[in-house]
Amino acid sequence: MHDSLFIQSRLIATLLTAMFVVPTHAADITTSNASEQAEQRQKDDQDNAPILNGCVLEPGTQCQGVDLRGANLAHLDQSGADFSNAQLDNCDLRHSVLKNINLEGASLKNCQLSRADLRHANLRRAQLQGAQLQAIQGWSLFAQGANLEGADLSGANLEFARITGANFRNSTLAYADLEMAWANKLNLQNARLNSANLQEAKLSGSNMQGADMRGARIHYATFLDINMDGCQGCPLNWQKSWQ
Repeated sequence: MHDSLFIQSRLIATLLTAMFVVPTHAADITTSNASEQAEQRQKDDQDNAPILNGCVLEPGTQCQGVDLRGANLAHLDQSGADFSNAQLDNCDLRHSVLKNINLEGASLKNCQLSRADLRHANLRRAQLQGAQLQAIQGWSLFAQGANLEGADLSGANLEFARITGANFRNSTLAYADLEMAWANKLNLQNARLNSANLQEAKLSGSNMQGADMRGARIHYATFLDINMDGCQGCPLNWQKSWQ
């Protein structure tokens, strides 16, 4: 009797093991198939990447000097791509992922860039006159010497940005965040900086003639050797308070 119960229990245990334990070779096959499927999906994504004027529009692409004026590039991921010296006037880059992109010397006049992700982007000496850059994510971007005359950067996040020597004449920076930005020697003539966050920003040597800074937060910002003629809301006595 006891031997019979023992044999039955062993049989049940064997059956349960067979039901719930996947053979090692089967698990290896499943893992291999999953890896192959992932590689195939990546290849399909690359094969399906749009191509304009010989430029494959995908992350890390090399399209230096390409002419894509007026192109619709909205919602695309161009992270780490190189578009240095490219012609991108009047293009649509809204909601695009442009992290670590190289746009040095590129022309983006009148481009639509609202809500684009430009973190760590290189925009040195880029031409962005009249561009729409509302609510961009520009944390720690580089735009030294860039021309943003007449551009709209309302609500833009430019924390820790490096924008020394850039031209923001007649531009809009209302509600923009420039906290701790390196922004010396800017041309901010007639610029709108209403309610902007300029805390700890370095603005020495800038031209703020005719600018509007009403409501801006300026705690610990540096305003050494600033032209504030006709500026509304500028800290006209800032330099005296530090002497």
